[in-house]
Amino acid sequence: MCLGVVLGAHGVRGLLRIRSYTEDPRAIVAYGPLEDESGRPSLKLAIKSVRERFVIAAAHGIASRSAAEALKGTRLFVARAALPEPGAGEFYHDDLIGLRVALEDGRSFGRVRAIANYGAGDLIEIEPEGGGATLLIPFTKSRFPEVDLAQGRLVVVPEAGDID
Repeated sequence: MCLGVVLGAHGVRGLLRIRSYTEDPRAIVAYGPLEDESGRPSLKLAIKSVRERFVIAAAHGIASRSAAEALKGTRLFVARAALPEPGAGEFYHDDLIGLRVALEDGRSFGRVRAIANYGAGDLIEIEPEGGGATLLIPFTKSRFPEVDLAQGRLVVVPEAGDID
């Protein structure tokens, strides 16, 4: 599961600016060793400060700005087994990607391609059943009244403007 991404250097002594995807940004280091996308151990972090959803962290072996900048774009992962089970009504984004999306009457609508958040809340990106451009729909209880992980589907209530 991806817990964050290195955004670049902070200062000249090798500190990293990291976008944390965890509810508490400091929790990015709470679930064990971080890995890169291939599963290799990546960074051992020590959090120095938190600024909104970003953490400033020292990483073992990174001591210069240029070394920190070289890590820009590195996504930081942890094994799924290290994470707690989500509570009722909570979901990990990775659990939703690939799910079938259906209308309330059961007709197929598409598939979840990705989850995005540009600052105003989560958006579900859906690949429509018939093809064409993907759709972004706010991930709210009113728009997605049913999430059934066991059946592998979401129920969507589209509004005017969602579909051409």
